[in-house]
Amino acid sequence: MLQKNDETVDALFGGKIKIVQSREGYRVSIDSVLLAHFAAVRGGEKVMDLGTGNGVLSLILAFLYPSLSITAVELQKGMVARAAEGVRLNRFDRQVRIACLDVCAVPDHFAPESFEVVVSNPPYRPSSSGRLSRNSERQIARHETKATLQDFVRSAAYLLPPKGRLALIYSALRCVDMLTAMRSNKIEPKRLRMVHSFVTGEATMVLVEGVKGGRAGIEILAPLVVYEQKSVYTAEVRRMLDGVGAKPSAAPPR
Repeated sequence: MLQKNDETVDALFGGKIKIVQSREGYRVSIDSVLLAHFAAVRGGEKVMDLGTGNGVLSLILAFLYPSLSITAVELQKGMVARAAEGVRLNRFDRQVRIACLDVCAVPDHFAPESFEVVVSNPPYRPSSSGRLSRNSERQIARHETKATLQDFVRSAAYLLPPKGRLALIYSALRCVDMLTAMRSNKIEPKRLRMVHSFVTGEATMVLVEGVKGGRAGIEILAPLVVYEQKSVYTAEVRRMLDGVGAKPSAAPPR
């Protein structure tokens, strides 16, 4: 499929991954890179990516863990088409499946307890918070206009078996909302890492992983700092952006 004039083909990991994006719509941020390197996944597992957007998180996971089987769902048809084209360009057809589906409709299309891992980068802002973008892609990706955090976590809980894992990246301002949503759906938060733009700044995002039916008790990891100074990434983030920062977990949290 030839790219349209309103689309770009962009690269990650020094050109090892190609991503198809809208010039004017929602575009990839570093969030998905951080989440892909944080999630404790192991080769051969079945992974669900809820709200995949342009498919970047699934593409990164497929690159880092070639034996994963990944299903990704996205509501917006234009983004589904671009995610599917990304799968084709990167030759991940046997590893990644893209489905056009509302997160809230997941129980109608998938069997319960059918994925070992769920990953997601849900919309950070309530629909009533801040100015809504006039661009529908950016609006739905950033604000809870179509599905709330609770909807994402509820669908994850449906898909996960006991001891299955959910990994999320979310706004630090709504960290309590995220942890509450997880526990209310019987997913116990087990690992948490705050993300700071600069070492002296406040946390802007939070990475968390929970286990369905897990024991109480959470590990608070050292903060992840994105920049050494303006426009200069830290060594840890540079490794991630080179595609070499992930380490498969031998023992996912329980």
